[in-house]
Amino acid sequence: MSINMSTARETKSLDFGILKNAVAGNAAAFRCRRRLQPAGGAGDKVFPPTFAGAVYAVEQRRVFDEKGNPLPDPKTCVVLDTVQSQANRMEQALQEALDAGRITIPVLKVDFSAWSPTGTKPDSEKFIDDVGTVTSLQVPHRLADASLRDSEIEDEVDGRKVNLPFRKSSKGRLLNTASQRNATALYQLCPTALIFGMWDSTGPKGGLGAKFERATVSEVVGVGATIDGLLRGVRRDPLEIRAAVKVLKPADKNWSIAAANAKGAVSPSEVNHSSVPFPKQRKEKSEDNLYSGATIEYAEQVATLSLIVLRRLCFPGNGAPRQEADSAGRTVLAALGLCAATLAFEPGMALRSRCLVWPEEPMFWELLEKPGEPPRAFSITADGAVTLHKEAVAAAKSAKLEWEENPIELVPQPKLAELGRLSQFEASKEDNEAK
Repeated sequence: MSINMSTARETKSLDFGILKNAVAGNAAAFRCRRRLQPAGGAGDKVFPPTFAGAVYAVEQRRVFDEKGNPLPDPKTCVVLDTVQSQANRMEQALQEALDAGRITIPVLKVDFSAWSPTGTKPDSEKFIDDVGTVTSLQVPHRLADASLRDSEIEDEVDGRKVNLPFRKSSKGRLLNTASQRNATALYQLCPTALIFGMWDSTGPKGGLGAKFERATVSEVVGVGATIDGLLRGVRRDPLEIRAAVKVLKPADKNWSIAAANAKGAVSPSEVNHSSVPFPKQRKEKSEDNLYSGATIEYAEQVATLSLIVLRRLCFPGNGAPRQEADSAGRTVLAALGLCAATLAFEPGMALRSRCLVWPEEPMFWELLEKPGEPPRAFSITADGAVTLHKEAVAAAKSAKLEWEENPIELVPQPKLAELGRLSQFEASKEDNEAK
């Protein structure tokens, strides 16, 4: 059901007291549902993501009117942003807030900037791109990611400072015993793993490693989608460069005009000179969309934060009464989830090129408290979400549940940095071969 009608109800600001009581009580979840339109206005084309086979994720879905009544027939819908992609956007929003000093959360940071095979700063011949630093908010598998596993951290062994592989360090070993009943280590090192989910499948236990399900989920779907199969070309070269004029393209990229019948001569497009062509229409029109975009009646974002999932997490070992610590940790995670979603999505979403969507209404959250009763609706702004997060963290500290406030510094093992360097060279070669 769309919540557009909910805006007619009076909403109040979501504060720490309401959040704490919701987490400690029996409420099931917070949810946010809102309609969006392309930034160009209703009817403007949007470009969904493409999946394997160069196709869009097109589905038939049941849709409800604003009174909650199901429409008689399902509607053609297209996924504009997946659950995984939305999680990445929320983590990126947290990273940006962290970089700006708006929030403080634990992160592990791997610094690639000073690595080279000789131990000196990499030069242009050794690296193609400067990777810089990568944090646990940016890697695919969060605290269980291979880039953290294959990095080193300074630790103390027999009174000496030594560099150890992260998973063999005192901090990394904590992950080996993590579980829903003992989530303190993840809270202290990487709390976003408890919100967005994690599976420690590459650790010492393999497939039996710790699993944490997603507590917050969001998806954006285009409703009433019409997909055109016609590709269109763009941009004419003012120099009118023609394919009939051939060039030579040596390995050093210093191209030259080819003599008549020269061996290895190629079209100017191989050195990026020519109009952007009008692609040929495929002979057989299939279910794939040929990258042509879609028009939609509207887009809808559906986001939920499960308080039931959070209540399964326990935080022992901090010296505080167990119930107090558990409630405080769960409240911090709920506040962090709401903060991530609000920071990422409040102003709209730039999902990809030609897919900027703008909300029809302000962002607010409904609290699902008692079955059969209408949910209460609460408004929250980005600044309000940051304040809520800070209040929750402060309350957790009072309950002796603290986390790392400074980034945990790691450096890549030489084999990891070398793997990245060689992969960059291969990527560059593939790009050149594709041109």
